[in-house]
Amino acid sequence: MKKYKVGIVGAGGVTELHFVGYKDHPERIEVTALCDPNPEALHAKADKYGVPQRFTDLNDFIQKSGVDAVIVCTPTSIRKEILFPIIEAGLPIFCEKPFSDTLAEAKEITEKAKKHGVPISINQNFRRHFPFELVKGIVAEDRIGKVTSILFTNLMFRQDAGWRLEEQRHALSVMGIHWFDGFRLILGSEAKSVVAQNRSSSAIDCVGETDGTVQVVFENDTVVTYVQSFSSAIGRTEMIVIGERGTIIASDGKVNLYRPREKTPEQTWENNVSREIATFEGINHLFTSIETGVEAPNSSQDNLKTVSLLDAAYVSAEEQRIVHLK
Repeated sequence: MKKYKVGIVGAGGVTELHFVGYKDHPERIEVTALCDPNPEALHAKADKYGVPQRFTDLNDFIQKSGVDAVIVCTPTSIRKEILFPIIEAGLPIFCEKPFSDTLAEAKEITEKAKKHGVPISINQNFRRHFPFELVKGIVAEDRIGKVTSILFTNLMFRQDAGWRLEEQRHALSVMGIHWFDGFRLILGSEAKSVVAQNRSSSAIDCVGETDGTVQVVFENDTVVTYVQSFSSAIGRTEMIVIGERGTIIASDGKVNLYRPREKTPEQTWENNVSREIATFEGINHLFTSIETGVEAPNSSQDNLKTVSLLDAAYVSAEEQRIVHLK
């Protein structure tokens, strides 16, 4: 099993997921370089985790770091300008979510990567951190029959800081990108229509939306209703998967299976995968893809379908119409 030397572009808060997630796998990965235009942030993070090579210029990083792969943790507003030079250098990429805020840009990046033969994987770590993969397995085993609908609620009081406050696309871009990806994973189906309403609460300081309601109809006729709030005084994350023979209720760390007219669950599963562990698993998908030539399950090509859902929700809310996906 090959060990990879990687470099991280961006020294913000999300890099903690990567440093912490990788530290228990020195046989597989070593962070040898860090790049950020802010010298203070760069050296503080590099000192904390003992990163030897430090760059404030992206081109210097690409030319001199000697890394085998690059992890991109920059704001989505500069995603393309960061990714294009890395793609042109032929370096494999592990990119933070959302891959892009817009479908058009995500397609442009993916086409460029394909042209240069560069694999890109996306850190959709909630596939494992939230019990999406666990629920997918239960559904695949036909434990609840055909899934007719999914109800998903994610409520929190979240005041972000920094670059996110100026982004036009906010709550759905931050959290919805995880949930849209999870719905696709569970159902093994793609969306055919999306309708959404977004609102912005004065309780939260930001330019974009703080609250949204989205309804998605999938090709297998499952209807997903998803509610997101960054302005709720109470916190709650709950997914209800309704099948013809049973219902699954999933929250952080636990999944319960119920039968009709039964008040107690027939079976309970635990799911205690941290975001950090899931982040390592995500980059390992990229490494395995490099080694085998088989497209990673979290590839940018796959992620286009998740970004298409995110993009459609924003278009629907802005234009006040149902968006039909091809």
